[in-house]
Amino acid sequence: MDIETARQLCLSYPCSEESFPFDETTWTAKVGGRMFAVLPLEKADMLILKCDPEKAIELTELYADIEPAWHFNKRYWIMIRFGGDVPDRLIASLIGHSYQEVVKKLTKKLRTELGLEQFLNDAQQ
Repeated sequence: MDIETARQLCLSYPCSEESFPFDETTWTAKVGGRMFAVLPLEKADMLILKCDPEKAIELTELYADIEPAWHFNKRYWIMIRFGGDVPDRLIASLIGHSYQEVVKKLTKKLRTELGLEQFLNDAQQ
């Protein structure tokens, strides 16, 4: 996977937005004002995603190119290196997982306002 494909996948989810909250070289995807993906443009060979803690441990044990993300809570955030041992299908799936992890933590009121309550229900089935 490459950075542009990852960016497009992130933005394909309902109500996702892109921004540069840290600096002009750190792209983020957000939903409901909360980040679910980070692409450092200066080092465009990696993607940082939110992840369920148990799943994160499993992934870091299975793949050399998935590790806890630097400068993030390492319990909830993983870093995936592009072009390594992580299949593109898995990266795409993990982008969806990250999005879901953030959506399910939004308040029910905000999920309803954004029209994401049904998305979350469908995703959990």
